[in-house]
Amino acid sequence: MAYRRLRELKGIGEKTEQLFERLGVFSVDDLVHYYPRDYEIYDRPVPFGQVIPGQKNVIAAVVSKTPSVRRFGGNSITMLQVTDGTGSLQLNWFHMPYLRTQLKPGMRKIFRGLVIEKQNRLIMEHPQIFEPEAYAGVEGQMLPVYALTAGLSNQMLRKTVRQVLAERVAERDYLPEQIRQSFGLWEMNQAIPEIHFPESRAGLLDARHRLIFDEFFLFLLGVSMLKKNLNVQNDFFRMHTAERIRQVISSLPYEMTEGQKNVWQDIERDLTGGTTMNRLVQGDVGSGKTILAFLAMILTMENGLQSALMVPTEVLAQQHYAAMRQLLQDNQMDPECVVLLTGSCTAAEKREIYSRIEENRISMIIGTHALFQEKVTYANLALVITDEQHRFGVRQRGMLSEKGAASADTGRPSPHVLVMSATPIPRTLAMILYGDLDISALHELPARRARIKNAVVDTSYRPAAYQFFRKQIAAGHQIYVICPMVEPNEEIQAENVTEYSVRLQKEMGSGIKVQALHGQMKPAVKNEIMQAFAENKIQILVSTTVIEVGINVPNATVMMIENAERFGLAQLHQLRGRVGRGRDQSYCIFVQGQKGPVSERLKILQESNDGFHIAEEDLKLRGPGDLFGVRQSGLAFLNLADIYRDQSILQEAYQAVREILESDPHLEKDEYLPLQLRLHSYIRQQNDDIFL
Repeated sequence: MAYRRLRELKGIGEKTEQLFERLGVFSVDDLVHYYPRDYEIYDRPVPFGQVIPGQKNVIAAVVSKTPSVRRFGGNSITMLQVTDGTGSLQLNWFHMPYLRTQLKPGMRKIFRGLVIEKQNRLIMEHPQIFEPEAYAGVEGQMLPVYALTAGLSNQMLRKTVRQVLAERVAERDYLPEQIRQSFGLWEMNQAIPEIHFPESRAGLLDARHRLIFDEFFLFLLGVSMLKKNLNVQNDFFRMHTAERIRQVISSLPYEMTEGQKNVWQDIERDLTGGTTMNRLVQGDVGSGKTILAFLAMILTMENGLQSALMVPTEVLAQQHYAAMRQLLQDNQMDPECVVLLTGSCTAAEKREIYSRIEENRISMIIGTHALFQEKVTYANLALVITDEQHRFGVRQRGMLSEKGAASADTGRPSPHVLVMSATPIPRTLAMILYGDLDISALHELPARRARIKNAVVDTSYRPAAYQFFRKQIAAGHQIYVICPMVEPNEEIQAENVTEYSVRLQKEMGSGIKVQALHGQMKPAVKNEIMQAFAENKIQILVSTTVIEVGINVPNATVMMIENAERFGLAQLHQLRGRVGRGRDQSYCIFVQGQKGPVSERLKILQESNDGFHIAEEDLKLRGPGDLFGVRQSGLAFLNLADIYRDQSILQEAYQAVREILESDPHLEKDEYLPLQLRLHSYIRQQNDDIFL
């Protein structure tokens, strides 16, 4: 089944197949593992007095009078009053004027929709309409809700998934029965159908437990096996302290924080201490990790060796390259000893750079994935630094490390490895995810950076926010606006980048440049837009979370996040870290999609800028059993799982991996053959996301 094309399924043609591909679903097996993001739960109707604003509610009501229709330009709203004998409620539909002739006074219907509060009145917006007998047939059901793209509906996805599950042949579970029993895990053939079409909430929880366990287990096992196969040697580049480092530190236009000084001592001790460094530096957004990387590269150069810094995007690579050249010039060092190597370099430029690196005419190399291409041969690569580790894979890190190792028979040592991450992961979880690394943490912000001012507001604040935008832009600053969706979707009421950018451009006028940015754009287009924003050719960037990492614009002082309740707190904190990177006061505006009191989750962000504190508080507030809460970690290799919410399952998977590898380090026993095959398939499927 894994290699069956979607077009082989009944009802799927070329155009529909292309729509599925936009979701990352290229095969029948991909579809089986394209899990719902939520569920439509058809609850029992409640009396009007028990209706909860901000949630979907089900009511049984009688139509009080004929609906009225109001028109606003090309738009229309159909309004209806209903009663259940205890009170009345207003129902609104958008662009459905025909309901005026279909809903008659005295009719008894079941209505299901989102209830909002406006001017102290409850209104149910755009509800579904059921005959009582028809609703009785679905009451108690949980129907899957999938992430969609324009042209694909939930109905189409449900129908296609049902077809696939009906044809699916039971497969042998790759997990040994002993492991399943030990951790109380469902069999895979039981979990897959239940995750899509659960028969009960209890069954859904069991199915999710198994599938979340799988995501953690395969990742941890894959990492463990790949580490063994990277042939990391025990030899090392031992360096000596350099007086130049003290000069650079003293020449900085600011004083390093105590945290930066302590972490630099860790790094310097590793580089000069006689053992190969493998260190993770966890620093909150804006905590000053980059200067530590630069100091390590300068120390390496002072010892006559090469270093490489790999970052997620070309724009960030260009910014680091420019900053490093400036730092070298400020300290009377040759800026030509550093080079920028990215995919955008021309073939001739790459040949010249390759030659200079191989001939040891370059000491520092800054770039993207191009750093570990086969054609790059390093003369004496002694230090490898990767920024935003969760954007790179274990094998990518290993491939770059192996550039220093050359081959086993040369006796050349493996380079030191420094990993930097702004993802606020609690130390216990970091030890599991990065088990081969020593860990240092930066908790304080540099004194020169003002604390970001936060506000949680509702949509009525937008006019005031737009006026604030104009003032900030007049002062020479720039703005980010984040939307949760790329394009409009009839089934999800949330702001989207495509329409919002057009609307905001009209609001701001021609004197202010507004630009859309999202992940569906080609990489070259995204780089061009981010570069233009970095150069202040764009004043307002309306974007999805694609800007979470990979761009550093100190001139950007305002971020407004629409539908903030749709994002995880860790992700919101990462996004907020795009502002507050310069000396000017910065602001973050979290816009709740619905009116009402500030949610407990957003209060955490409003009151704190400490990513580690936010991660821990959110975990306490939500608890590990919060089934439908927003995923927090945003790590690319996880679909259902979340390292914060599901840390108990992460620990189970870690224990299972240790037990298996202790009993059979190479998975050679017959009982582990299905596991070995599944692991190989998993590593191939992950491609660039983790392992390649």
